[in-house]
Amino acid sequence: MISRRLLRVKVLQLLYAYYKNQDRTIAKAEKELFFSIGKAYDLYHYLLLLIVELAFVSEKKIETAKAKIIPTQEDLNPNTRFIDNKVIRQLAENIQLNSYAESNTITWMDQEDYIRLLFDKLVNSDLYIEYMNAENNSYQDDKKFVEKFFLTLVAADEDFYSLMEEKSIYWNDEIEFIISMVIKTVKGLKENDDQHTSIMSLFKDDEDEDYVKTLFRKAIVNHTEHVEMIQKNTKNWDLERIAFMDILIMELALTELKEFPNVPVKVSFNEYLEIAKFYSTSNSSNFINGILDKLVKELKENGKVKKVGRGLVGEV
Repeated sequence: MISRRLLRVKVLQLLYAYYKNQDRTIAKAEKELFFSIGKAYDLYHYLLLLIVELAFVSEKKIETAKAKIIPTQEDLNPNTRFIDNKVIRQLAENIQLNSYAESNTITWMDQEDYIRLLFDKLVNSDLYIEYMNAENNSYQDDKKFVEKFFLTLVAADEDFYSLMEEKSIYWNDEIEFIISMVIKTVKGLKENDDQHTSIMSLFKDDEDEDYVKTLFRKAIVNHTEHVEMIQKNTKNWDLERIAFMDILIMELALTELKEFPNVPVKVSFNEYLEIAKFYSTSNSSNFINGILDKLVKELKENGKVKKVGRGLVGEV
């Protein structure tokens, strides 16, 4: 589930913390790194359970209305399309989702005020009104409603962002990405999926988990060598005047270029330039672009960049 982009960002953040923390060990920092990655997976489950919680609230409101001493016709014959949404039911009954939530104490029960607020936003939205009154009532219609709920309502809800950032310092930079993964999960559901259907795993495969460990550890082990390379290629700059985050970004780029023969040079190059746009100064991307270009040429000349695999032979 976690993309390589987010994994790179996580490594960068923990590498920064590692060098800024005097009480540092690689083992302790690596443990924190994987804890941080795990928190992203927690957020994924929180989001999937969010619409399930709203459907539960809706169902309770319907039951309360029916129990009135003098219920109206609308109370007795409510529109149950939302609580009957087939995709929401699939999520509510999914064993993997519920098991993870139970094991990691992921619940919305302690956020009644926010759930009430979001429910009101939902039922008063054009999305909800159109869905509840539409003539068509297919599985695909249910799926589109859930997708749009996350895409248009949750993704634009400042209260949601504030709440999630309060719940965990690890969620400040990744909420939008996790929302996209939730939408991708919903898109992948099929009408005949049952409670045993798998949702996304934390890592796409074992290779991604090894990638994180290697990138983090090798960046630390080769820190001195990489700083010397950077210093040599920034002769007109005092190293102390270069943003520390810029140095770390270049160190990670060098590590990836050298340690991962199956990752194209262009991919590594472009990924770290994009990361620089968000995590360093306004001029960092152009500065890093020029220095990395020199560093890549140097690595190639010294035979330290060797790419193998389909489509990569001859790249260097």
